[in-house]
Amino acid sequence: MATQDLTADQFNDTINGNDIVLVDFWASWCGPCRAFAPTFAASSEKHPDVVYAKVDTEAEQELAAAAQIRSIPTLMVFKKGKLVFNQAGALPPAALEELVQQVKDFDIDAAVAEQGDVKEV
Repeated sequence: MATQDLTADQFNDTINGNDIVLVDFWASWCGPCRAFAPTFAASSEKHPDVVYAKVDTEAEQELAAAAQIRSIPTLMVFKKGKLVFNQAGALPPAALEELVQQVKDFDIDAAVAEQGDVKEV
């Protein structure tokens, strides 16, 4: 599955309508963002059951502000609509693959039932 561009209008529906969503906040002028893009795209090909979305922080400034993006790239991961990972900086391929597997293995329902809220992985 290829990555998809995400706008403010689609954000909540995408996050809440899919089991796992990775969101890459980026900008075209950002060197680390451009360097991370092929890693993000390659991972999307390995995990067709996961939504890989990209938010252009220049085009979607209000969404980036609402998400409290302070530096880019920033990767956020949602599972069943809950934020489970939020980190600035580009991940190397092996770290991204490990993160995806951890999120797949993470029992979000048990975490919510146990704590009423979710701890980030």
